[in-house]
Amino acid sequence: MNRVRSVRYRLLLIAVLPMIVILPLIVGVLIYQWDKRFDGLLSSKVGSDLKIAGQYMNQLLINDGASLSAIADSESFHSAVGGDRAALNALLASKARSGALDFIALLDRDGRLLVSSEPSSKKGLVLKWPVIEKAANGVSDVQVGVVEAGDLRALSPQLAARAEIVRLPQPGEQEPPAPHEQRGLMIQAATPVNLPGEQPGVLVAGTLLNHNTHFIDQITDLIYRDNGLRSGSTGIASLFLGNTRISTNAMLPGGRPASGTDASAEVAAAVLGQGKTWLAKAFVVNDWYVSGYMPIRDGHGAPVGMLFVGFSDEPFATARRNAVSMIVLGCLLVAAITVPLFLYIARGVFRPLEKMDAAIARVKAGDRNARAGAGGSNDEIGRLASQLDQMLAQLQDNERQLVAWNEELNSRVGERTAGLVLANRRLEETTQHLIVKEKLATIGEIAAGVAHEINNPLAVMQGNLDLLRDAVIHDAGPACKEEFDLIEDQIQRISTIVSKLLQFSKPSEHSGEHELLEPSALLLETLPLIQHLTKRQPVVIEKAFHSTRLITANRGEVQQILVNIMINALHAMAGGGVLGLATEDRDDIHGVSGVALRISDTGSGIPQDILERIFEPFFTTKHHQGTGLGLSISQMLASRQRGTLSVASTGAAGTVIELWMPEATDDGSSALNSSNDMNEWRLE
Repeated sequence: MNRVRSVRYRLLLIAVLPMIVILPLIVGVLIYQWDKRFDGLLSSKVGSDLKIAGQYMNQLLINDGASLSAIADSESFHSAVGGDRAALNALLASKARSGALDFIALLDRDGRLLVSSEPSSKKGLVLKWPVIEKAANGVSDVQVGVVEAGDLRALSPQLAARAEIVRLPQPGEQEPPAPHEQRGLMIQAATPVNLPGEQPGVLVAGTLLNHNTHFIDQITDLIYRDNGLRSGSTGIASLFLGNTRISTNAMLPGGRPASGTDASAEVAAAVLGQGKTWLAKAFVVNDWYVSGYMPIRDGHGAPVGMLFVGFSDEPFATARRNAVSMIVLGCLLVAAITVPLFLYIARGVFRPLEKMDAAIARVKAGDRNARAGAGGSNDEIGRLASQLDQMLAQLQDNERQLVAWNEELNSRVGERTAGLVLANRRLEETTQHLIVKEKLATIGEIAAGVAHEINNPLAVMQGNLDLLRDAVIHDAGPACKEEFDLIEDQIQRISTIVSKLLQFSKPSEHSGEHELLEPSALLLETLPLIQHLTKRQPVVIEKAFHSTRLITANRGEVQQILVNIMINALHAMAGGGVLGLATEDRDDIHGVSGVALRISDTGSGIPQDILERIFEPFFTTKHHQGTGLGLSISQMLASRQRGTLSVASTGAAGTVIELWMPEATDDGSSALNSSNDMNEWRLE
């Protein structure tokens, strides 16, 4: 009787415990994970929105810089600079309106205002903006900067009035520390120009962001155009100068724009104080918003303002609460129905289970004749007992069959798994090759189109230059010859670049002629092509030329490979080092005779994870300088010359890149005398 009660109570415990303890615990964990995932999705959404807003602001900077450069390069501007000031003033005003710029001004190299699109600009005003200082040194630039109130008033009283923000007190404040924000947050663009008499000058333009509702509306329309938010949630955007909101579509109670309000102290400390991006909930004006703040940096990299986008959190919080409530109620309902039902059904389960338990115990004890007995029951438990009897009768034979089947199944699974792994590897390799080919084909088409569009005007420029040179030199004598030669050299340089683009787009049509080459001489001929880089840092060049064989290849393509390798080696030795050049007669793994050209550096080596990808197209570690095509194209050119390009060694002592080329088949070729010396020469 005690045994029966023990089985019953255990079965009841197994049934009830999951429903009243484990199930609520699992549901609670799932709700917690779901809630975190929900918050993560909201943060991801606002992060994506903030990225789009930042890209739009960067595009505004690019557009302002391009507009100003176009004005500086226009014929009308060059004509007006040497003419009447009133006409130049009118021209700048017209260009400012057409380019959506708030002002354009012409300054001398010291930043002193000469002419402005704003008639009310103060004469003799001196602007000391970082972009102006860069332009005075010959470098065009565009950035976001803070303009002091005095400069705004002197530049344009209208801009100063537009920039003024009435600051509103924060909760708990009687009055803000400063009742007015009179500085301006401005997109500033500057480019160098020539004044009459070839005097250097600066053309500067600006777009004021204070009260710039067009900018805010464009961002809001760009992000929330299709109303992709939950019903009841609204999206807003704002610009901050420091911690003060200077342009926004957020509204105060009563429908007034919230310009002049401040961001929370926690947000300001993270974004302005630490330069971080904020992606979390924050209290904005009068409600909680899923918020994204990113710092706006000036030309010195210091955070001077913030860009904000966000959407109201309340509709999502309500939906979350409703979902959790429905889940909890559903679990309670399931428990209320399931537990009593199981207790009712379990009554007919206990006795047959006890019989089967006794039979199994006898079998374990060695009694193969033990049976549970159906007991006249025709339900599932009774049929289970009958089947258990049959299973016990065939236990020994079934065990032997199961072992054999298990071995056969393991063998088949291993074979099938190996086949699937091989097929998957081949599929991945094929997919990668297709992606690379598609990228290269797309770039080739673009390069061919660009080269074709440049060649036509280039030919016209060359022809007209020849005619103009003949006419001018005939009248003015050889005094202008140097200038014409310089122009012709630059046209020839453009033509060479176009030829390289065509060679990249259709390499089979521009492979060039093959000729007999001496590898060591070819390395020496390549050195002048990188002289502009070796002059920037102290580099020792060591030469170890031991090859006696000649190669047959296209000189230009092999030099292009060597130049790419040498440039990478110099970049790896930013503080100087030893650039090694070596040649050696060596046969490849198939016994084909050839020459190994090695270029080594004393940099820090190539990490293993990067080494596996250096020949992949578009892979680069120089994010702002390289395209990721140098070594990929070099490997393609080496293969086309029937050679191989590989990393011979790498480590803390530096890297060695090897170009192997097959030996020329010309029996009359001369051999380059090997040298046992290591020659050194230093470039400062």
